Amino acid sequence: MSDEEQLVIMQLIMDGGNAKSSSFEAIQAAKKGAFDQAQAKLKEADSFLAKAHNAQTDLLTTEAQGQHTQVSLLMVHGQDHVMNAITFRDLAGELVSVYQRLDNNSAK
Repeated sequence: MSDEEQLVIMQLIMDGGNAKSSSFEAIQAAKKGAFDQAQAKLKEADSFLAKAHNAQTDLLTTEAQGQHTQVSLLMVHGQDHVMNAITFRDLAGELVSVYQRLDNNSAK
């Protein structure tokens, strides 16, 4: 595995982890009724996921150009981080919506 491939994989791990953390922070903010902050954290998570997606696209482009990327445990771990972060981000968006709906209903 080349140094460049290792850097891309580490970016997947970091961006996936950061996206998950931001998503969790969004849930915590919504739980406290800080919905603007929750939305900002969801946008932040989306930004990290976009970076991870770009890193994945780089790997796919290299593969499509005929330069095979060795699939290692580290690569699988990086992809797992990204997929987990995507799922967590989707769930966080739903939970923020539920908290906001509950807050709106209790205000009536």
